[in-house]
Amino acid sequence: MPLFKRKPKPAPEADDRPFWKRKAMREMTPQEWESLCDGCGRCCLNKLIEEETDKLYYTSVGCRLLDGESCRCKDYKNRAAKVHDCVTLTSRNINRLNWLPPTCGYKLVAAGKDLYWWHPLVSGDPDTVHAAGISVRGKMSATEETVPDDKLDEHIVSWPMKWPKGSRG
Repeated sequence: MPLFKRKPKPAPEADDRPFWKRKAMREMTPQEWESLCDGCGRCCLNKLIEEETDKLYYTSVGCRLLDGESCRCKDYKNRAAKVHDCVTLTSRNINRLNWLPPTCGYKLVAAGKDLYWWHPLVSGDPDTVHAAGISVRGKMSATEETVPDDKLDEHIVSWPMKWPKGSRG
């Protein structure tokens, strides 16, 4: 008979924090990973890089697969095959991509920040990203199908790298 009784280990407490606060990005399920996208469409705008300075410029011209109303890809499953320069975000490349807008859920979570009130994972409503003025809805001037590359500089805008008023709430 042992001299000391062992105390039973306490049951682990449930972690009620949302997955993006308790999991490393590389640990997320594919569904969790995809849900970090707020559906703003900003990353699908054409961008220009100034050769001499490497300065990045956003345009108001969307990818040919970007739906300007839903702000989602028209063929997400096949996008990489249809658009040669489409970048698939991963936990390995997220911190190297300097062209993601400051509002990007992936960028925020990678930096240890929380998602904002308008993100569908927080609000429970996919339309709050549009209501907050975060998305490209109503802001695209065209798609790359109608604007030749040599005319993209005529569509340079600064809003994709800015926070709309009241969006930080």
